[in-house]
Amino acid sequence: MKQENVLEMKHVNISFFDVQVLHDVDFSVRPGEIHALMGENGAGKSTLMKILNGVYKATSGEIYIDGKKVTISSPNDARDHGISFMHQEILMAGNMTIAENIYMGVEPMAGGFVDKKTMNEKAQRTLDSLGLKLSAEQQVGLLSVAQQQMIEIARALSFHAKIIVMDEPTSSLTNREVEVLFEQIRRLKEQNIAVVYISHKMDEIEAICDRITVLRDGHYIGTEVIKEVSIDKIVSMMVGRELGNMYDSKVHHGTETVMEIKHLSNYYLKDISFSLKKGEILGFAGLVGAGRTELARAIFGIDRIDEGEIWLRGEKINCKNPKDAIELGIGLVPEDRKKQGLVLMHSVAYNLTLAIVDTFIKRFHVNYKKEQQIIDEYAHKLSIKMSSPEQKCINLSGGNQQKVVISKWLATGADVLILDEPTRGIDVGAKAEIYHLISELADKGMSVIVISSELPEVINLSSRVAVMHEGRLLGIMDKEKEDITQEKIMMCIAGGTNE
Repeated sequence: MKQENVLEMKHVNISFFDVQVLHDVDFSVRPGEIHALMGENGAGKSTLMKILNGVYKATSGEIYIDGKKVTISSPNDARDHGISFMHQEILMAGNMTIAENIYMGVEPMAGGFVDKKTMNEKAQRTLDSLGLKLSAEQQVGLLSVAQQQMIEIARALSFHAKIIVMDEPTSSLTNREVEVLFEQIRRLKEQNIAVVYISHKMDEIEAICDRITVLRDGHYIGTEVIKEVSIDKIVSMMVGRELGNMYDSKVHHGTETVMEIKHLSNYYLKDISFSLKKGEILGFAGLVGAGRTELARAIFGIDRIDEGEIWLRGEKINCKNPKDAIELGIGLVPEDRKKQGLVLMHSVAYNLTLAIVDTFIKRFHVNYKKEQQIIDEYAHKLSIKMSSPEQKCINLSGGNQQKVVISKWLATGADVLILDEPTRGIDVGAKAEIYHLISELADKGMSVIVISSELPEVINLSSRVAVMHEGRLLGIMDKEKEDITQEKIMMCIAGGTNE
């Protein structure tokens, strides 16, 4: 007997200003199913989900819930039909309690006043059903990001949700917190609640999802059972072409030492020592809070160094601030490109030349020809997709935003580049481009440090992998001497030995 779908979206089309964005898209989800929705940035995932949430009105198409045709004209309509959304940016009032957040706008009333006793009791029952050891009267602002996500799930259940849409739910979570979230998702599955899971992370899709639907350029490409499809097939469906190897198989291992860190310590880091070779890609692995970002900030002159030394090209250096680091040929691509790496409301041209503006401005005169040459050179080298150099960075895809940040440092002539979470929030096609770009930079003699929470990324990109935990460097693994595996790295973090 065919299993009835809890959700069906049929022949969905939508256009904006005469430009068709979705083309006859079908999407169906079964009760109790964890269904991945994937596609590159701009594939149409968000648009399709905004139609489901009543934010956008489709030009044509139909939506069925439990086999019945429905009209969804607003988020309230979606909620009334049992559809709940967990957005990437958590929408919580930090100064209110858990119960007040769960029932915001639909508070139980008694005698014209909010019935706090009933509200707290109902909220507590929902928390208990999820196995959460939290009081409904706790203030939300005191909770971790992971706990706030659990409250989002509790809020969905309080509205008797049949379908919960989760958009990049693990983007701000530690590995342990991801496991907690997955436990809750499995509980939802047991309660026959469907989950639409939107993520760029293939390992998560494999671990938690039952089926996957892929969109590309606004078109429905296909739906597959996770256990029956390879990652290569999914990638091919997403990008419309074979990517070949995601990673360069070459081991980038130089002999000439470019940078040495000797016994570096500060408020968080404890006695860090390592070397970086010319043309090497050195990876840094560790859990959130391991100190990898703090190390990058210290090398780049953002954070103070209390003890230890940094040597660059055989000379001891003193980076008191980022300006010193830039002048010495060090670049830093920060973990949050939107907040720390780009001025989003300014153009590609402005951001790309921000660190070298002095080179084409002399005595208040701007050499626009030289500026344009630099912009054209790096836009071409890195294949930055944009309507023009004047396009605002906020309107670029995540992959192209990251290329602009990298271009900014290449334009300075940097020969040491630190990349902190270089592919965070980037789709699989753009990831492959970033990986190949990093390998090309190493091939040309640049020394690269890659910090990533995605262990396959660190292992496959790097010739050596340094493992950190709580501000300490636990060890460095070398591909020329051993096979580097996720298990070895996790053993090292957990206190195991790396022989």
